[in-house]
Amino acid sequence: MLLLGIDIGTSSVKVSVVDSASQKLIATAQYPDVESPIKALQTGWAEQSPDMWWEHTQKAIHLCHSSAHYNPQDISAIGIAYQMHGLVLINKQGEALRDSIIWCDSRAVEIGNKAFDEIGGEKCLSHLLNSPGNFTASKLAWVKQNEPDIYKQIDKVMLPGDFIAMKLTGSVSCSVSSLSEGVFYDFVTDSFSDDILNYYGFDRHLFPEILPVFSEHGYVSAAVAQSLKLKEGIPVTYKAGDQPNNALSLNVLQPGEVAATAGTSGVIYGVSDELIYDKQSRVNTFAHVNYTTDQKRLGVLLCINGTGSLNRWIKNTFGSSISYGQMNDLAKTVAAGSDGLRILPFGNGAERMLNNKQIGVHLHNIDLNHHTSAHIFRAVQEGIASAFRYGLDILRENGMFPSVIRAGKANLFLSEVFAQSFSNFTGVPVELYKNDGSVGAAIGAGIGAGVYKSAAEAFTYMKPVQLIEPNGRDIEPFYQEWKALLEVQLATKK
Repeated sequence: MLLLGIDIGTSSVKVSVVDSASQKLIATAQYPDVESPIKALQTGWAEQSPDMWWEHTQKAIHLCHSSAHYNPQDISAIGIAYQMHGLVLINKQGEALRDSIIWCDSRAVEIGNKAFDEIGGEKCLSHLLNSPGNFTASKLAWVKQNEPDIYKQIDKVMLPGDFIAMKLTGSVSCSVSSLSEGVFYDFVTDSFSDDILNYYGFDRHLFPEILPVFSEHGYVSAAVAQSLKLKEGIPVTYKAGDQPNNALSLNVLQPGEVAATAGTSGVIYGVSDELIYDKQSRVNTFAHVNYTTDQKRLGVLLCINGTGSLNRWIKNTFGSSISYGQMNDLAKTVAAGSDGLRILPFGNGAERMLNNKQIGVHLHNIDLNHHTSAHIFRAVQEGIASAFRYGLDILRENGMFPSVIRAGKANLFLSEVFAQSFSNFTGVPVELYKNDGSVGAAIGAGIGAGVYKSAAEAFTYMKPVQLIEPNGRDIEPFYQEWKALLEVQLATKK
C-alpha cells in the first residue's frame, strides 16, 4: 500500500509517496523550484493565494508521478501538512474570497492585544494557553473590521490544509489541533472558546465540522481523481499544521520529547501532558496531533519567524552566484564567533518570543577591512543559533528541559556550521533524521487509515542518521554579546 503526503509550505509544495510496509520513501517532488511569492501590500503584511497552493499541489503531484517509480493507482490514503495560522475564507461555492493572511503577517497584533486585555490576561492564558495575539482568530477579526463586504460572504473559515483537503474531496472539516492553533479553542472546557466567539462576534456556524486529526476528512472526487491520475474515493486521513506534523515525522509524540526545524521559520516544539502557558505568551501551546480529552498531549511551540528567509536574503544579496552548499562551505572557513560579526535574525514580522515586537535584522561590528561574505554567511547561522538558544531559555522557564532535540537533516540543518552551532549554543545534543514534512504527512495518513496499529508501529524503521553533540568550545561569551545587542534593540521598541 502506498501513502501520499502533501506539505503546503510557504516557499513551495512538496509531495512524497511512501511504501507503508517498509516506511521507505518511493518518490518525492516539489513545486515550484523557486520560492513562491509572498504579497506584502503594506509593511508587516503577508499574503498568499490559496488557489496558488492548489495549483502548486497538483503540479507537484504530477511531477512525483513522472518519476515512474510507482503506480499512482496504488495510492490508498492521503495526508496533508500545512503552514500554520493562515486564514482562508470561502463562500458557499467553495471559492476563496481573498488571499490568505498567512502566519508571518503582523496586521492583527493590536487587535489581539486588545482582546487579551479586555477578555483578561489570566483568563486567556489559562483557557486558551495563549494570547489571541496575531493568530488566526485576530486575523479574522481584522477582516470583519476592515473588509465587511468580504466578511458577509464567508461560508466557512479554514486553515491552509483544510482548503487543500476541500479541493481534493469537496468536504470541509477541521480538528481540535487546528482550532487551537487559530486560538479558537478552550482547553478547560474542551470546546470552542465562548470568550473568543463572543468577544469578536463570530458565528459558530462559520467553522467546519470538528474531526480527529487521524480520521477520514473526505474522499478524492471523481474529477480530481481523473485529473491527478489517482483512484476515486481515496480518503484524506490526516491533516496537521507543519510544526505538529514535523514533530510527528520525528516520532515526537510523548511528554518530554522535543523537535526542531529551521526552514523558512525556525521552531522548537516540545510535547507536554500539562496545560502549559507562558505568562508573556512568548511561546505558544496548541493541541498536538495525538491530543484527546482523555489523554492530553500539548505541543509547546517556540517560533523564530525569519530563519530560512534571512538565509535566502543573504544568499540573494551576498551570494547570488553560488549555491547554499557553497555558502555553507565558505562559512566553515571562518572561526567560531565570526571574528566579532553579530547578526540579529528578526526581519520577518512581529516575533512572538520578543513580545510581538518587530526589531528587524541587525548586522553589528562590521569591519570593512576584514569581514568578507564568508564571515556574513557564518554570522547569519550563528545568529540564528543564538536566537534558538534565546527561545530555548524561555521554554526552560516554562519547565521544558530537553536532553536531546530531534530534527530533520534538511534546510539549515544541512549546514555543518549551523548544526554544530545549534548544539553548542543550546547545550543540547541533536539527532538528525532523513525525514521531512511530506513524508511525515504520508506516515500520518497511514496512521489515520489504520494501516498502522499505533503511532509507534509507524516508526519501526526510523533511525537517526547523525548525532551532533556540544563540542566543548566556549561559545558562551559570543552568545552573551549577541544577547546584549538584542536587549538594546528591544529596549528601543514599545
